[in-house]
Amino acid sequence: MTRLNRKQRVGTLYTALASFFLGWAPILGKMAYSNNVTPYTLVAFRTVAAALLLWVAFLLFRRRDIVITWRSLLGCIGVGAVNGFGSILYYTSLARLDASLASLLNSLYPLWVVLFLFASGQPLTRLTLARVGLSMVGVYLLTRTEPGKLDWMGVVLMIASAATYGWHIVLGQWVLADVSSRTAALYILTTMACVVGIARVAQARPLEDIQITGGIAILGLGLTTALSRLTMFSALERLGGVETSIAGPMELLVSLVLALLLLGDRLTGVQWIGGALLMLSLWLMSRDQGMRLAEGNVPLEWRQE
Repeated sequence: MTRLNRKQRVGTLYTALASFFLGWAPILGKMAYSNNVTPYTLVAFRTVAAALLLWVAFLLFRRRDIVITWRSLLGCIGVGAVNGFGSILYYTSLARLDASLASLLNSLYPLWVVLFLFASGQPLTRLTLARVGLSMVGVYLLTRTEPGKLDWMGVVLMIASAATYGWHIVLGQWVLADVSSRTAALYILTTMACVVGIARVAQARPLEDIQITGGIAILGLGLTTALSRLTMFSALERLGGVETSIAGPMELLVSLVLALLLLGDRLTGVQWIGGALLMLSLWLMSRDQGMRLAEGNVPLEWRQE
């Protein structure tokens, strides 16, 4: 951290906070499912709650951040639509898989970010590739469990979710070339709420009888979703897509610790080694100077005149 400038240090802090908030998703999701909540209801209610929380906070304290140009709004709508669709895939898959396996597959999204940025002209360094490898090995070790019956539909859905999440990070970085992170988070999350809300209504099914514990889990997800989007886009604005996504698998470590504290799960020695590899990948950020998306790599159509 001492080798990073102030912007990078703040971005790293935001990345850690985003990882913490995102780490709650599989825990609270499983709690909601165990209390009679279906995937589409969960993803719709938590996203709408998150968007409402942001709108109330912005109207009370950050009204100047509500202002946005039409060009930037269209960019935010595109990012939000991708992330909204991906969140449907994620929570549908989470209902079919164990939380650990779901987290493993979803944590592949840094690889997708690297591939998408490489396709758009982003240079790759050997150290960056090594950090990706460390992250993937760490994720694998952290999610080592006893073999069991595998739901291949759930696997496919989670891999697709990871791909859409990676693409949304890349698109988000391009959008942040023209709009502040707070404003982007507000309109991207609002678009997500519209997408998943329409998907829930399209099911044309009556609302299930949600128990009190399930409702608390939904509200908890709404709060962590709002905070994770604010911190994630703040990190993305300062560090770029690759830096943010490679540090992102720390959320898996957060999920396992929360499972230990709240669900009574225990980490094995192998899982602790995996967590150490993720920490090493984050530490190597100070030595990798070539992985922020340069202004010249942002597509011209995304830049303001």
